Amino acid sequence: MKHRSLLFLCVANSARSQMAEALARHRFCDAVRVQSAGSAPGRVNPYAVRALAELGVDTSALHSKHVDTIDPASVDLVITLCAEESCPLFLGDAERVSWAMPDPDRKDEPLADEQRLENFRVARDAIDAQLEALARSMDL
Repeated sequence: MKHRSLLFLCVANSARSQMAEALARHRFCDAVRVQSAGSAPGRVNPYAVRALAELGVDTSALHSKHVDTIDPASVDLVITLCAEESCPLFLGDAERVSWAMPDPDRKDEPLADEQRLENFRVARDAIDAQLEALARSMDL
């Protein structure tokens, strides 16, 4: 099935969903509308920006958004990225899939900068692999 509009969801809309949005925009260009949001948006995590920059992915348009600001009619596939927390509820008739993965920031763990960045690289690469499979299923 070909989806024309994707919404990536996680709680803070700061790391996983932001990386997914940027990677999907990079991969799909204008062929697919891409959005991300969260139930408790904060700011885009600087480690997410660093991990994406390593691949040359533009992050200049990224900003955290609340799920309530997304028009349900503008979405036909919702992809949740939450693992250990409750993902936001999104109203609408869109198909839903889960790409559950742990929060790469792991704020409760005392990690060195390089260890934390490595967590973001792992999440980035997992998201990119999921996007590659999605692109194949959409014939893009």
